[in-house]
Amino acid sequence: MTRVAGLLVAGVAVALSLVHFGMTGHMFGHMLAVAVAAPLLAWRSAGKANTAAGHGMPLLIAAVELVVVWTWHLPAARDAADMSMTMALVEQAMFLGVGYALWRAALALPASGVAALLLTSMHMTLLGVLIGLAPRPLYAAMAMHPAPGLDALADQQLGGVVMLVVGGASYCLGGLWMLAGLLRHTASREREVRA
Repeated sequence: MTRVAGLLVAGVAVALSLVHFGMTGHMFGHMLAVAVAAPLLAWRSAGKANTAAGHGMPLLIAAVELVVVWTWHLPAARDAADMSMTMALVEQAMFLGVGYALWRAALALPASGVAALLLTSMHMTLLGVLIGLAPRPLYAAMAMHPAPGLDALADQQLGGVVMLVVGGASYCLGGLWMLAGLLRHTASREREVRA
C-alpha cells in the first residue's frame, strides 16, 4: 500500500513540476517528491531489508542531497529546468532519487539517520527562507508565469514558505520520530540489563 501511495504521490509531484502554477505549484511538486513520495517508497523498501548493506551512509547521502537541491535552485539551473521539459524531468527525478536514497539510508541506519534528517531539515528551511525573503524575483523564467492571483515576487515568497514548511517539517519530524524510537529502544535494553 505504501509503495502504491508513494508512486501516486511521485506522479502528482512530476505533474505539478511540469504545469505552469508558478513557483508555488513548482515547489509543491518538489516537496511532494522529497518529503512525501520518497519516505513512502523508502519505508516500503526498508521493511524488506534485513541489513543496512547497500543503503549507504546517511550523512554522506544527506551531503549529496544538499548539493543536488541547492544546485537546482541556482537561478541558471532553475531557468534551464523551467524552459525545457527534459530538464524539468531530470530535475524532478534527481530530487526523488536523492530523497529516496536519504530516507532509505536513514531508516536502515537510524543512529546516523537522525542526524542526516535533522541536517536536511535545516538546509531545506534555510533555502526556503532565502527564497521567500529575497527582495526581488530570483528566477526569470518562473517570474513569467506566476501562480494564479499572485505577482512574481509574491509567488516566489509563497514557494519559499512551502519549501520551509513542508520540506523542513517533514525531515525534522522524521528525524525526531526516529530519535524517539532510538531512545525507546535504549531504555528497553537498559531495563532488560537491570532485570
